[in-house]
Amino acid sequence: MGARCSKFSLCWWHSQLKPSILESSDLENAEKNEKNSLPSFTEFSLEELKAATSGFASENIVSEHGEKAPNVVYKGTLNTDRLIAIKRFNKSAWPDSRQFLEEARAVGNLRNDRLANLIGCCCEGNERLLVAEFMPNETLAKHLFHWETQPMKWGMRLRVALYLAQALEYCSSKGRALYHDLNAYRVLFDQDGDPRLSCFGLMKNSRDGKSYSTNLAFTPPEYLRTGRVTPESVVYSFGTLLLDLLSGKHIPPSHALDLIRGKNFLMLMDSCLEGHFSNDDGTELVRLASRCLQYEARERPNVKSLVTALVSLQKEIEVPSYVLMGIPQGTSSSAQSLSLTPVGEACLRVDLTAIHEILNKIGYKDDEGITNELSFEMWTNQVQEILNSKKHGDTAFRAKDFAAAIDCYTQLFGPSLLSHDMTELTSAAPAYIQSERRAKVEVADS
Repeated sequence: MGARCSKFSLCWWHSQLKPSILESSDLENAEKNEKNSLPSFTEFSLEELKAATSGFASENIVSEHGEKAPNVVYKGTLNTDRLIAIKRFNKSAWPDSRQFLEEARAVGNLRNDRLANLIGCCCEGNERLLVAEFMPNETLAKHLFHWETQPMKWGMRLRVALYLAQALEYCSSKGRALYHDLNAYRVLFDQDGDPRLSCFGLMKNSRDGKSYSTNLAFTPPEYLRTGRVTPESVVYSFGTLLLDLLSGKHIPPSHALDLIRGKNFLMLMDSCLEGHFSNDDGTELVRLASRCLQYEARERPNVKSLVTALVSLQKEIEVPSYVLMGIPQGTSSSAQSLSLTPVGEACLRVDLTAIHEILNKIGYKDDEGITNELSFEMWTNQVQEILNSKKHGDTAFRAKDFAAAIDCYTQLFGPSLLSHDMTELTSAAPAYIQSERRAKVEVADS
């Protein structure tokens, strides 16, 4: 996990801080770097975006709730081979096309490496789409709440908090202080594992379908009274993100504040972090969260003071984010780096709609009659061997002996079976994945 902190190491760290992390020019340099590396804001045609997403194919959906999301996000590839994320709004989200274009252009003028920058939009007929940089390494919610290989390290959590505060400070300096519904799903990780703030939340008056009103326990008090988002509301939401980072869970602010007032802040802390942070650092981050969550908006800190406070807490500043995150540099997360086929990606997401659509396109035949193609002799001679291979493969997989598991599964799906119709295997795949996921959930809940 993260490094333990002694008094000696803290003294050394303060004396050895990188000047760039403290200088106010750091964000200006980040802005210049992004402007140099990204294309200027572009108004794309609907045909271009259809081509980039294979006609908005369901297998390219990367939204949290798939096709059920009120506004769907797709992964796409431009003809320049640049990966993009395309947010397609529902028909009622932006009735005023002029307002949509004005907002998109304003947000598209922002360029900073703390943001997943907006690089274009499309406004044709009733269609409203935003085009942003694609971030290949999942969301903060995935890494905090649904991690698979390792929990997020303390040093990385502190870095996430700082980078988000810097993103908000940059936006404020450019006259975009309002951010709508800041939460762990709005924080994305780029190819180097660095956290970035999604540009989509910077759009004003977006009937996003996932507003504060659907998350009342986490809503700034003044929003409940007035229905308006203010810069102080954004700071309140930042405080809820600090609680997420501290606890590894999505805790209602009222419950967290009760624990803090009772001086039981250690009960807030993620048990995975035990022994990997100093009490002083933990106390300071809890104090920052508490200040952000004050009921009276005027009592909350501004983002500039948050940046100053978080800079002083940074650990392992020489260690790249991809190392702290445990992911390869310059690539996507392990699940995506496999370069799965569309049906493979759909199975991984357990997206039954996409699987059905793909199988229909390739001439799917149902399972009836497939088993009859195998002779009785083949079944009697091979079935025990197949069952044994599967059993041994499953045992090796659960023990994380992947080399042995691959050998066993290779025997299971050998040439004699692969010569037959593969639709049976394809149709069974999501059920197997779903059963494995259900087993993980049951273990986690027990």
